[in-house]
Amino acid sequence: MLTTTADEWWATAVGYCLDIKRFTDSDGDGRGDLAGLGAHLDHLVDLGVDFLWLQPFYPSPEGDDGYDISDYYGVDDGLGTLGEFVEVVRAARERGMRVIVDLVVNHTSDEHPWFQSARSDPDSPYRHWYVWREEPDPEDDDADIIFPDAEDSVWSHDEAAGLYYRHRFYRHQPDLNTSNPEVRDEIRRIMGFWLQLGVAGFRVDAAPYLAETATRSGDADDAGVASGAGSPGSPSGERDEQHDGDTALDESLAMLDVMRTFLSRRSAEAVMLGEVNKPRDEIAPFFGGAGQRMTMCFDFTLNQALYLAMARGDASPLRDALESRPRLSEGKSWGLFVRNHDELTLDQLDDDERQEVFAAFGPEEEVQLFGRGLRLRLPTMVDGDRDRMELAYVLTWSLPGTPVLYYGEEVGQLEDLSIPGRMSVRTPMAWAAGDAGPGPVVADQERDPDSLLHFFRRMLRAYRGRPELGRGEVRLVDVGEPSVLAHTMTWRGRTVLALHSLSSESLTVTVPDGVVAPGTELVELLTSTPVTVPEGPFELELPRYGKVWLGDT
Repeated sequence: MLTTTADEWWATAVGYCLDIKRFTDSDGDGRGDLAGLGAHLDHLVDLGVDFLWLQPFYPSPEGDDGYDISDYYGVDDGLGTLGEFVEVVRAARERGMRVIVDLVVNHTSDEHPWFQSARSDPDSPYRHWYVWREEPDPEDDDADIIFPDAEDSVWSHDEAAGLYYRHRFYRHQPDLNTSNPEVRDEIRRIMGFWLQLGVAGFRVDAAPYLAETATRSGDADDAGVASGAGSPGSPSGERDEQHDGDTALDESLAMLDVMRTFLSRRSAEAVMLGEVNKPRDEIAPFFGGAGQRMTMCFDFTLNQALYLAMARGDASPLRDALESRPRLSEGKSWGLFVRNHDELTLDQLDDDERQEVFAAFGPEEEVQLFGRGLRLRLPTMVDGDRDRMELAYVLTWSLPGTPVLYYGEEVGQLEDLSIPGRMSVRTPMAWAAGDAGPGPVVADQERDPDSLLHFFRRMLRAYRGRPELGRGEVRLVDVGEPSVLAHTMTWRGRTVLALHSLSSESLTVTVPDGVVAPGTELVELLTSTPVTVPEGPFELELPRYGKVWLGDT
């Protein structure tokens, strides 16, 4: 239930990420819209969703599926109006759901009026809003290129300006100079605008790359090139002690501090959910301390460990990922997911591990992307094996964090490999027979009580009824089978014992003495089956890819 206090509502919430233009087409123009989303809010309520994450719906040339924004204060004409957006937020609130939106401020579209002004006039007030240089920065030769199939450098020459501009992503997405106080002020205005319209926070896109500063790129003010502004590190001018000397990272963290400070002043309930695909030893600074930086960061390390564990039939990668998680400050959590809107990235695995996952789930070259990921949805990766599909979600949702579904996962939506690149997984939702999209059809699953949709509803009911799932303290349990991940989740004196088998064979496991007190009356939460704990260690039978949540009554 919604509250108006500054409680940690997100800690036991279920999120749902959707792309408005692919969710529901209300007017038959072949493109989803806000009116269509509004018409299907009850589907999300019935599923058990607590908040929506709306992917970019702003005006855009669509060179990167809306992540190239040309106006931060509007709604794309094909999707609806600001009035319709406000109505969707209001209607969601009435149903007990909050709305967060994508905040994409690493870059703009090159068609944004700011960039058009900046490139055309060296005296433009927007010239210093971007990162310019007379020649490409040799220090950037080894910079991560996000899209190596399309770009071979993070610098491109602009003929109108006669200068090179920096772009971490595509060349049509010039980087904003977030070290410039004017840019920081504008980002605060953008956040304030959408908060005023009722959103409950932001998913921060590409958080590690927020600062592509001219300080990093050299100083060439005589050429109209911004030299950077503000001190690296915290807003007070102090550097992050763990990263002294890494100007770009310090500036990114400082920008997150600026954003979080503004957010906290404007809204007690609002959250920042970060896209931070960083290994364990690099992610902690993006959380910061209590009340700083990100409220949540997606756990890419755990997600990649899940697929390696599934490929091997061995839970060891998952145990390692859990044991290596840094301790978080009060008021922080992880974002959990099985699939998202991009390729299934495997960049934190080593080459041999990545090849194991490719061999298990996508050996064909056409389904692999950038040498680091798979452009498939889960049903195809597991050959439609319903048991394995269910296992992936039940296991992930049993762990500390806030789970987020990607639209269509609840019905086993498929990809379309005729669509190039990672866009293959961004397919239209098929609500009824005859709708565009690769299926399955939602209406068919509504009528079938044994469908995946009904399984998700049961799982979400079980999850929402036990807050120790999500926000409890995790303790791994050794049950004598390497293919089984077993653990307890304890919060406020209540415990759930969760067991998940990655084996394709049925097996029997032994729960050690002391994990659950003898005589305790338990219930299997996914099936509502009662279980009484005997004296001493006790055995449980798990079917192939079996999953069990045992909670005290």
